[in-house]
Amino acid sequence: MRGVFVTGTGTEVGKTVVAAVIARTLAAAGQRVAVFKPAVTGLEEAGEEDHALLRRAARSEQSDEEIVPYRYDPPASPHLAAELAGEEIEPERLLVAARAAADGADALVCEGVGGLLVPLGRVSSPIGNKCATYLVRDFVADLKLLLVIAALPSLGTINHTLLTIEAARAAGLEIAAVVLTPWPDSPSRIEESNRETIAALGEVRVETLPALDLADPDSWPALPLLPSD
Repeated sequence: MRGVFVTGTGTEVGKTVVAAVIARTLAAAGQRVAVFKPAVTGLEEAGEEDHALLRRAARSEQSDEEIVPYRYDPPASPHLAAELAGEEIEPERLLVAARAAADGADALVCEGVGGLLVPLGRVSSPIGNKCATYLVRDFVADLKLLLVIAALPSLGTINHTLLTIEAARAAGLEIAAVVLTPWPDSPSRIEESNRETIAALGEVRVETLPALDLADPDSWPALPLLPSD
């Protein structure tokens, strides 16, 4: 499967925006782009839903069900939102749905939920030293996609981003880049230092993305993070 998986250092750090820009960049280059998100929560508070923005950016005709198999109203972790709905998120269903979305496409752009260690499957009581659950990180590993990390450029991002990098590499994931967003027109010394420090200590490519007009995808800058075959 050729594509990228966009995760974040937490919630509200620009995952959807980064994923949408990557999808738009690929689509503008003439590639057939499929988008996917394992679950979406907080629909009761949402404006334009994440998967709707991804679909529009990718110029895709996928249905809601094809893009995101699990959708819930409460703004909660996916495993809890599923539990409140009397359901359970099934890893095999996620994998089948993601592979079906990628079938026939040149690239798949997948957006995660929260960060890498957010549980998707039910959290059970610890047995020995392990907790039987299925994390976002497990899903990325199963899909074997390149990882892109969305992060804020502001104070505190060094720790959050380096922890995410460490968690990704511990699972053998390959990181394409960290994207800091929204990057200001006139970055402060702190923001510049954050970018430099993450690149140096994380030994990773760091890109920036300014605040965007989400209603005008043609105005978005390109973000080519997926290597050409």
